[in-house]
Amino acid sequence: MQLGIVGKPNVGKSTFFNAATDAHAEIANYPFTTIEANHGVMYIRKPCPCQEFKITCTPHNSKCQDGTRFVPIEAIDVAGLVPDAHKGKGLGNKFLDDLRQAHALIHIVDASGSTDAEGNPCELGSYDPLKDVQFLEIEISYWLHGIIMKTWDRMARQAELENKKIARMLAEQLTGLRIKEEHVTAAIRSHELSVDKPSSWTEAEMFKLAEYIRTISKPMIIAFNKADKAPNTLMEKRNEISDTYRVIPTSAESELALSNATQKGFINYIPGSNTFSLLKPDELSEKQKNALNYIQTHVLDKYGSTGIQQCIEEAVTMLDLIVVYPVEDEQHLTDKEGRILPDAHLVPRGSTAKDLAFRVHTDLGEHFIRAIDARTHRVIGADHHLKDGDVISIIADT
Repeated sequence: MQLGIVGKPNVGKSTFFNAATDAHAEIANYPFTTIEANHGVMYIRKPCPCQEFKITCTPHNSKCQDGTRFVPIEAIDVAGLVPDAHKGKGLGNKFLDDLRQAHALIHIVDASGSTDAEGNPCELGSYDPLKDVQFLEIEISYWLHGIIMKTWDRMARQAELENKKIARMLAEQLTGLRIKEEHVTAAIRSHELSVDKPSSWTEAEMFKLAEYIRTISKPMIIAFNKADKAPNTLMEKRNEISDTYRVIPTSAESELALSNATQKGFINYIPGSNTFSLLKPDELSEKQKNALNYIQTHVLDKYGSTGIQQCIEEAVTMLDLIVVYPVEDEQHLTDKEGRILPDAHLVPRGSTAKDLAFRVHTDLGEHFIRAIDARTHRVIGADHHLKDGDVISIIADT
């Protein structure tokens, strides 16, 4: 699974990415700082089973902090998008190509209204952030529309002459975008298009089809970034799109500052929290203390968090993912190296025990015999649907 961090230049995408991943993407106050896509790992919070089992875990692919497990999910921070990107303007073609593998998008919007349509700095509050939401929707839809139309005439004729399913043919054309046949089928049904005569579909209907495919194949969270600097009139604009999108006030700069202070041992802070505690107050300068006080009063107290962790977790909820903990020894909850509750995996709800086996290793999936629920110690079969938080031992003939 992969989350795409998207938006126009200079809205805080790379700051958001760095704050959420501990990565080191370049940050600057001018357009197109990010040219090559940045890849990293973000984390969602889940109760760690170590608390329930009253053991001390030794995580391998994830982290545990005070009984909270931080479960990994891949992320990509792509080049900034500007209007007419689908025509190649700015770095549009590269942006859209980098976006192919993302399952869901976190759209970073400058809620302070201090960057224009091209990502250039402008007077605070002078630009309407909702324009960015509209243009990004349009650009991705035009991009999908362009991909479909490249071979549409030939495809439509072939479907009619050879009695082939047009939804399946479109899905095969879009498979590199992680778009499935059911996505296309739902779009066709929604617009009541003729499956027997696809050559009759109009240009307008084709664009509506692309729009619908976008909404169901690339679900999106809106991060209203720089919320602490935004005029109240602009922050209120989030209500105008709240029926369509989950809109979360964020301050990526604040999260990055808290992350850096935590790494240096100055504060104790858990991502997503509404407060922090000072560990070395005597080692902080007045400037640093004032900055931390600003974050507490203008961000954490006002919005309940910096919003970064909430964006990531809302995206995972939107994708309907659950967390499962595979172990080798269901009695001691260890892997073959003796690590306790070592790994945590995000999988789609409805995944089976055999799906998990393949996720851990192809050999386990191919030679799957059975699995054991570590809580109940019951044997479960290959088709058993997993639940959020399951601890599962997989037995294979290897």
